[in-house]
Order: sequence, then C-alpha cells, then structure tokens
Amino acid sequence: MAGALVDRYPRKWVMLAADLGGGVATGFLLLLYLLGRLEVFHLYLVSALTGALSSLHWPALSAMLEKKGYARASGMMSLAESLAGVGAPVLAAALLKPLGLGGVFALDLLGAGAAVLTLLLVPIPGLPPRTGPRTSLREEALYGFRFILERPLLLGLQLMFFGINLLTALGSTVLPAMVLAKTGMSEATLALVRSAAGLGGVAGGLLLSLWGGPRKRVHGVFLGMALSSLALALMGAVEGPSAWAVLAFLESLFIPVLNGSNQAIWQAKVPLSVQGKVFAARRMIAWFANPLGMALAGPLADGVFAPRYGQGEGIALMLLLFGSLGVLWGLSGYLLPKVREAERLLPDAKENQAAAP
Repeated sequence: MAGALVDRYPRKWVMLAADLGGGVATGFLLLLYLLGRLEVFHLYLVSALTGALSSLHWPALSAMLEKKGYARASGMMSLAESLAGVGAPVLAAALLKPLGLGGVFALDLLGAGAAVLTLLLVPIPGLPPRTGPRTSLREEALYGFRFILERPLLLGLQLMFFGINLLTALGSTVLPAMVLAKTGMSEATLALVRSAAGLGGVAGGLLLSLWGGPRKRVHGVFLGMALSSLALALMGAVEGPSAWAVLAFLESLFIPVLNGSNQAIWQAKVPLSVQGKVFAARRMIAWFANPLGMALAGPLADGVFAPRYGQGEGIALMLLLFGSLGVLWGLSGYLLPKVREAERLLPDAKENQAAAP
C-alpha cells in the first residue's frame, strides 16, 4: 500500500507524514514513561508502527533521485544509515545514565523535529501529471507487482535478491549466538564484531558515493552478493575476535555497492510516475526473505546443528554452509543470460514518461 500512496500524493508530504508519525510514536512512549505506565508490549506496538511508517519513507525518497547519479546517491544514503547505526547505540549507552530513558526519548523527539524541519525547507519536485482515470488504492498497490511480473528480466533480478536475502538471514541471524558461545558469553567481543560491521557499512557507503559503482551494474550486484557471502562463510571457518571483526567489516563493505548497483538499474528502467508502487513491491519481494530466514535460523541452530556439533561449532557450520551457498547463488547470475544482460535488453524509461496503472 505504501507505494500506491507515494505515487498518489506529493512525496514530500508522504515523507512528512512518516516522520511526524514517528515523532508521535516516540512522544507516546515518553508520555507513558513519565506516567510510570510504560510496558514492554508498548515497545512492540510502536516498533510495528514505525516499521510501517518507514515503508512509506523509503519508496518516496528513492523515487525522487535522478537516475544518472543514483548509485552515488544510494551510497550517500547507505553512508548516513550506517553512521547512524554505529553512532546511535554508542550515544544511547553514553547518555542513558546522565539523561535517563526519558531524556533519550526527548532526544528522539528532537531528531524527528529536525527531520520534519528539513523536509519543510528543502524543495522537492512534484509528481509527473497523471494520465487516465484514477483507479482504486488496491489496484494501484497491485500494479507494482504486475509491472515486475510482466518484465521477466526484472523479476529474475529480484528473485536473485530474494534468494541471497534468505541465505544471508539464515546465517547472520545466529551469528551473535556463535560469537557468544565461542567466547564464554563475551558481550565485549560481540560489540566489537557489530561495530566492525557498522564501520564496514560506513566505508562501503563512502566508497560508492565517491566511485559511483561499476559501469555495468550487474557486476556490482552479482559480485557484491558473492563477496559479502564469502565473508559470511569465512566467519564460520575462522576463530578469534579479530578475524570475526575483519570479516564482519568486509561483509558489510560490499552491501552498499550491491544495493546501490541494483537500485541504479531499477531507477533507469522504471518510469518516474510509478516508481513508488514498483519500488515498494520490489522491496516487499526481497525483504519477505528476511523474516522467513530469521524464523528458520533459530530452529535449525538449536534443533539440527547444535545437537550434532555443539552450540558454537554448529552455528559456525551454518555460517559456512549458507555463506558458501550465497557465493554460488551470486555467481549463478552470470549463468542466466537474460538476467545478466537486463540493463541492455530492457529500454530505459523516459524521465517524463507517465505510466498510469
């Protein structure tokens, strides 16, 4: 539904609604905390709400960028996300004691306010003129899926992402359990590995924003899948915090290049007027693999691998297995001629092309 809303209403106001909704959710938590009524289930509800609101923000932001500079812009977006991912937990831990939980919630509200103020000040281009009669919101929501299904080359590229996301989730979900099991529950080691992964995302986003990615984007997609999966597989084969941290850095380093290259392909091939619907459908196809992989990873670790090989070694074997399959999956894209040549075979969408559902 998010994609249909993004293409129906001005994208600036859609993003404002998402940021305002996030601020209201945080204000709700702050109010409950000050009243002494905050419960754990409130956090689940607010997390679900903010997740839904973020599904509005991403397609709206992605659909506004010019395709000629999209890879670099995608790198800058990844850089910002990674910096926040590294810095926010550190700041939260440092500020929690002097400010308390209420103070942290208040800072979150200030952040939402800064986001809203920025959107109000920045000029954002409007949508191309709509052609044809207005259809229902449900039909517009389904249009993104129809657009992809009618273009087998784009569908094949998206199924590649579904597969790699599933394999990555099967391994990375239980990575913290492996680190803790092999280090006697050392939280410091886990923090080191996670921080290294965050720094890798920062470096990858910076690299893509400066470089712009390979000229033939599918190389960034297929090799990015293979190299990030190789780092994940090697984490199951090596021992020690330093080795895990280096490999976590490398795994995250290739992900912005992978995602930015893929985004550049879609940006070029999808008409501007329907990018919200198509990008939302594309993200749903790819990201559905994440909760599926997470749901399977735990039972596989505790019910299959750990009983046979031990907790730490069993999970290490999972990383090695699913990471290796990810390498093969990424390289298999070169064996599919139509997917490999999607950039050449699919015509570019015109900037002012209006394609009403």
